Amino acid sequence: MARRVSRGISQLLANAEDVREVAIAEDKILMLPIDKVVPNPNQPRKNFAKESLKELSDSILEHGIIQPLVVKKEKSHYMIIAGERRFRAAKEANLTEVPVIVRQMDEKKVKETSLIENLQREDLNAIEEAEAIKELMKSYNLTQEDVAKQLGKARPSIANTLRLLTLSEQVQQMVRDNLLSAGHARTLVPVTNQEDQIELAQKAIIESWSVREMEKRVKYYLKPETEPKKLTDTVRQKLSLEMREFVNDMTRVFATKVKLMGNETKGRITIDYYSNDDLQRIYEIIDSLKK
Repeated sequence: MARRVSRGISQLLANAEDVREVAIAEDKILMLPIDKVVPNPNQPRKNFAKESLKELSDSILEHGIIQPLVVKKEKSHYMIIAGERRFRAAKEANLTEVPVIVRQMDEKKVKETSLIENLQREDLNAIEEAEAIKELMKSYNLTQEDVAKQLGKARPSIANTLRLLTLSEQVQQMVRDNLLSAGHARTLVPVTNQEDQIELAQKAIIESWSVREMEKRVKYYLKPETEPKKLTDTVRQKLSLEMREFVNDMTRVFATKVKLMGNETKGRITIDYYSNDDLQRIYEIIDSLKK
């Protein structure tokens, strides 16, 4: 009986070892000639920043490729499923071979894996991210909620990203080129006139508007009545003179230094005092004015 149990355990361990070896074989890292590796023509990511690639290329020259590429065997070559940026950097570093893991996937699974891999990258620009999310939803009939769960993001975040695709192509290109941030671009979504969109985007770039400033400009565009009226030089001069006289009058009344900071619409008035007696004196003046 003991011998039978022992034999059974041995058999079980042998099977477990076989399974382990198969699993390792499936994910075995191979070194492939770089000219046998080709990019995925349906790669969702289109832009690869030259400066970022150069940094990665320098790192690869010093440390090698730490994370292997994932590829699929196709006739005489291997197509990249994940790792095109590493592949491009390796070519720039003039490597002759790259580490890869070969996976057998159907076209649908390759597309899904490539989309997810790109969406999980932090340096993907907002337009590429929006396009990849849209493609993922279209290809697999997913809802925004489904995509949010897959990517570990909130559904409103997915919705906001997708709204960027409603912008004009020129504004989208500004985001792709890192001239305009995703935050700036999102504020332009309510501006339906594409010419006005482009004009506001260009002004934001030229004048280095913050996102808050952009929001304010879009608000004034949508509701012109909310924009503060600009004062003419004549009116501004008159107000400045009146304000100076006002400060002079306060200085005489309180017999101390009075400062005014701000403009005709908002600001701050400071009344100086230099002792408890001085503060009591100013208080008594204000109290008498109330009466």
